[in-house]
Parts: sequence; C-alpha cells; structure tokens
Amino acid sequence: MGFDTLQEKITKSFRNLQGKGKLSEKNMEDTLHEIRSAMLEADVNYGVTKDFLNRVKEESLGQDVMNAVDPGQLLIKIVHDELIKLLGDEDNELHFKDHGLSVFMLVGLQGTGKTTHVAKIAKVLKTKQNRKVLIIAGDTIRLAAVEQLETLADEIGVDLYKDDLSKKAVDIIKEGVAYAKNNGYDTVLIDTAGRLHIDEELMHELAEVKAAVKPDEILLTVDALTGQDIVNVAKSFHDLLNITGLIVTKFDGDSKGGGVLSVKTITGVPIKFTGVGEKVDDIEVFHPDRLAQRILGMGDVVTFVEKAQEQMDMKEAEKSAARFMSGKFTMDDLLKQLEATQKMGPIASLIKMIPGMSEAAKQIENTDADKQLVKVKAMIQSMTKAEREDPSIMRNSHKRRIAAGSGTTINDVNRLINQYDRMKKMMKQMSSLKGGPFGGLFG
Repeated sequence: MGFDTLQEKITKSFRNLQGKGKLSEKNMEDTLHEIRSAMLEADVNYGVTKDFLNRVKEESLGQDVMNAVDPGQLLIKIVHDELIKLLGDEDNELHFKDHGLSVFMLVGLQGTGKTTHVAKIAKVLKTKQNRKVLIIAGDTIRLAAVEQLETLADEIGVDLYKDDLSKKAVDIIKEGVAYAKNNGYDTVLIDTAGRLHIDEELMHELAEVKAAVKPDEILLTVDALTGQDIVNVAKSFHDLLNITGLIVTKFDGDSKGGGVLSVKTITGVPIKFTGVGEKVDDIEVFHPDRLAQRILGMGDVVTFVEKAQEQMDMKEAEKSAARFMSGKFTMDDLLKQLEATQKMGPIASLIKMIPGMSEAAKQIENTDADKQLVKVKAMIQSMTKAEREDPSIMRNSHKRRIAAGSGTTINDVNRLINQYDRMKKMMKQMSSLKGGPFGGLFG
C-alpha cells in the first residue's frame, strides 16, 4: 500500500505519548508538527494538511486532551476520526435504481486500468450482489480494448455487448443499453474511450454519451502512482461530467498516497473502489475507516477476515475471527490464518492488515514470501500442543528443539514468538478500546 512511509512516521509520532498520564503543550505541538511533516512528505496537498491539523487542534481543545485520563489515546482517536472525514465519511456505495436498469459509466485516461476495472466491478456485482450484468464495449479508439473485454468477460462469466467499431461510440452504447433493457439485465457497465491526456475531443464524446444514456453514476479511474495529479485529473473530469465516484487503481503500489488523501476534500468526489493488483479479483470496496486504521498502524482486521472468509469455512472463519478479536488466539489459529492468507493474494500486503505485524510485513517484502511462510509453518508444526497453546512456557531447550525440527534458527523462533506476542497485545488493546475513549471505533 502506498501509505507505508506515512504510517511509519505517524505511528512514530504517537510513540512519544505512550504511557503519559499528562500531555504537555510542547508534546502536543511536537506530535502535530511530526504529523504535518509526514503528510507533506507523503505529497498531501498543503491546504488540506493545514485544515486537517487545525481541525485536530480544535477537537483537542474541545475534548480537553491535555487533562484527559489517557491523553495520548484520545489524541489518536481524534486524528483517526479526522482522517475518516478527510477520506470521505459520507456515501461510498454504488447507487442502484430500485427498479429497472442501473447504468454505470466508467471514464478515465489511458493507462489507468479503466477497462480492467470494468470487469473487476462486474465480477463484484455479479458474485457479491447477485446482479445480472451486461458490459458494453464503448471504446472505439483503442482497438485492443474490445479484445481485452472479451477475454475478461469470458473469464468472469459476464455478457459483453459489442458492435462494429466504425460506428460512433455513442450509437453503440445507446444500442447496448436498449439491448440490456430488452433482455432482462439489471445492471450495465460501460467502458468508454480514454486518451493519453485530457482533450476537447475526448470530453465532447463523453459528454455526448452521458446525455444519451443518462447514467446513474459516472466513475473515474485514477492512477495512485500519479500522486497529486489525481486531484487535477479528477477536477477536470468532474467540471465537465459531474462524476460521482473514483476508482483508485494501483493502490498496492509504492505511491506516497498524498493524492488519495487530498482528492475527496478538493473535488468533493468520494472514492468507491481501489484496485490492489493485476488479477480480476484484486479490487476492494473503499472504506475510509479501514484505511484510517491502516494509516495509524492499527491494521485492518475486518478486511482481512472478509478475505479469509472467502477461502475458509464460514463457521471456522467466525470462530477464528472471534478468537483474534478477543486476543485469545493460539499458534494454531495463526497458522490457519497464514495458510488462508497464502490463497488470498500478495502476502505482505495482507499481513499489514493484522495489528502488530507491520514489521513482519516489511521483512516479507524484502524476502521470498512463500519461503518465509514455509518457515513459519514448519516452526509452528514443530511445537507441541502445549507450546502452541501457550508459547510463554518455552525455554531455550524448547526453542532449540523447534529450530532443529523446522530447519530454522533460535533467532527465527524468537522472532516468531515476539511477533505473536505483539499481535496478542495489539488485539487485546483494540478490544479494550471499545469501551474506552475510542467508543465503538472497532465495534
């Protein structure tokens, strides 16, 4: 995720406040200064950063952070809540008609992944919302777009409407929508032409399509790697088309993340989906609260469990999630989650969702993730039942036996135990915060 550096710097700024029964004005100012530096370094718009910190200060004064029982925790909650507002705490859902055909039009520049994300969203709507979807191939400029959509539509089992590319795009799209109405579809996704840059011809064509089919929503794909240019592109499309949502692609890349944090405030357009990989399943519905938790180093247990449920037996997944959230999970539970993770996508990006595992994720990114997972599995499988239930009983003699049995070192075993302990501590802390100053933040 493109927020790793921002997360690292913001969480570091809060470490100075841990365990303090009283917060000094200087500590408060130093923390906010570090957050400001972290946001600007992450390429967040200067005005957005300034307004964000002013709101944090106002809330801190209003809630009397200085004299709170746990001032550091309360300040983290305030920053968390303001991050959610920054990212868009209103409506991030797609809007469907109550009856009849819902039409969604995707627009964007070439190279942003627009065509691929038409198929990704189609699969989400088909599999998770039981919609009967028709994709319309409306890009008559890039000849490979129709072939690409044919391949993707066949892969996900969704119908595709295409026509002679010598016809005007607006005519193909109008006829496709009419076909959908006459053949019992309830959802249409329109792929439109893009350009390498914004020009009058492109905008005229898109405006013509909008006027002809009156889409329920117009979704703009933007590339997370373009940084602040996300804001400029979104503003240009929004001024002409009044777009209703953003799809941020390459969200799993190494972008600084500033454009994503700035775009909602500046354009007023909510992010609705994020693309997190190349495969057709690599898309996530955008949840501002979950991203705020990731930025603050709290992981994203809800998304992790949702992904795990797709790979695990539902009853077992619910039991496992309950044990994790209560902080009572064992090494066996950890092993099951890691095995599920292997099926769910890039391991490092998923492990970041587990509280207390950001350091482990960094190590995995710099090594062969599959080999690391094999090592962890071998170490857990070399433990006795009692050791898996309670690793604290292990002494050096136990660790030497486990290392020998798994082909690892005592340092590897110690590292695994330390990571496990950090996870348990973080999960217990998150659970206890439900009734504390975080008030239902994680409930």
